[in-house]
Amino acid sequence: MKCHYEVLGISKEATDDEIKKAYRKLALYWHPDKNLDRIEECTKQFHLIQQAYDVLTDPQERAWYDRHRDAILRGGQGHGDNFKDEGVDVYEYFNTCCYSGYGDDDEGFYAVYRGVFETIAEQDHEYVDDEDFQCPGFGDSLSSYEEVVGPFYAFWESYCTAKSYVWEEQHDTRQAPNRLVRRAMEAENKKLRDKARKERNEEVRALVAFVKKRDRRVKAYKEKLEQRAVEIARLTEEKKQKQRKERLEAMKDYKETDWSAMSEVQKDLEQLEAKVAQEFGEKCKLQDSEEEEEEEEVYEDDLFCVACNKLFKTEKAFANHEKSKKHKENVLLLRSLMEEEEDEDGVDDEMRLSGDEDLEGDTVQEAEGSVGSDLDVLSEEEEEPEPAPKSK
Repeated sequence: MKCHYEVLGISKEATDDEIKKAYRKLALYWHPDKNLDRIEECTKQFHLIQQAYDVLTDPQERAWYDRHRDAILRGGQGHGDNFKDEGVDVYEYFNTCCYSGYGDDDEGFYAVYRGVFETIAEQDHEYVDDEDFQCPGFGDSLSSYEEVVGPFYAFWESYCTAKSYVWEEQHDTRQAPNRLVRRAMEAENKKLRDKARKERNEEVRALVAFVKKRDRRVKAYKEKLEQRAVEIARLTEEKKQKQRKERLEAMKDYKETDWSAMSEVQKDLEQLEAKVAQEFGEKCKLQDSEEEEEEEEVYEDDLFCVACNKLFKTEKAFANHEKSKKHKENVLLLRSLMEEEEDEDGVDDEMRLSGDEDLEGDTVQEAEGSVGSDLDVLSEEEEEPEPAPKSK
């Protein structure tokens, strides 16, 4: 396998712009459609160019490639002379050349990587205490994402090898002269085992990421989720608009009903107060109690809109409300009602005044008649002659 940097003819420190420039130049030169006389050779070279470009333009894949470049170029045998693990060499599969197409044939994407992960699982199985434990399978091109593909990546993206890696130990604890030295040797061996285990986990997880990025089933499922998200957002917005409209209609109806009911109550209250004042010459207790409450809640009344029957918490909210169209309409309506009530009260006062005048006239006439009769009686008594004295 050739180095990606060598394929594109660039240095390891090449920038993204330099990589893109080199790729365009080589892709144009080696494209099979431009070389019909040597299609097979150009197809292979163009495939290598495309693979190198895909890896080096992805920051994460490029960083991984740079750290493991030597091991990849040597086919994965870059662990030193003491490397004894006979497991799957995953570095051989960080290459799109290891499969041919996305069919279900033996050389296709799904068959090749299904075999790789099955082999890794089998090699780990002998170190697992639970014999019934099964790793999720890779599936094929028609496998369901929910049932196969999703569980597979969920497991392998957090892969942890079950191998002991005791072959990585460098110290034979049986040769320790004392317990202190033996503990030091055990600690050193543990570090070596943990290091090898960590490297293996990172290798397999990196391979999983490499495969997932190129798995067309994942891409199709992602597009499906995006379409579903768009549809859900559309339905949610429609529902919000509908609910907002219904609330506005309900609030509108409620305001009209509330205003009508309060108008009738106010009229009845005013009539009752007028009747009490006319008969007893004093205010209604209900009115007195309301006046007391008004005195106690002066601050609240300052922010209370009588026309709209609303109480506001802040002066700013009350000021904004006074500018609204609905408030102005309610003010005009309240003003017209008050004018009508004033007209009605004026007519009542005139009628009452006229009645009082008639009553006073009758009283004067009766009084004059009474005085006249008394005068007549007195005059008759004065004119009556005194009786003559009797003779002896």
